[in-house]
Amino acid sequence: MLVIPAKKHYNLQTIKNAMKPYLNKTVKIKCNLGRNKSETYEAKIIKLYNCVFLIELTQNKTIKSFSYADIITKTIKIYE
Repeated sequence: MLVIPAKKHYNLQTIKNAMKPYLNKTVKIKCNLGRNKSETYEAKIIKLYNCVFLIELTQNKTIKSFSYADIITKTIKIYE
């Protein structure tokens, strides 16, 4: 699972730095859609931007984007 240093206040740069080791590696991403619905993707993190990051799904080569705030709010979880 993505390891984020324990702090009271997170910022986007902290999350971005924690994600740098996962760049260009295949990970599993669990996305919470609400009301007990979730999707799990096997994907590769391809690019880290200032506010968002891009993933490429391994099955059909689709590119999706997520924000670092999704990680802070636990809308998505990243596993190795």
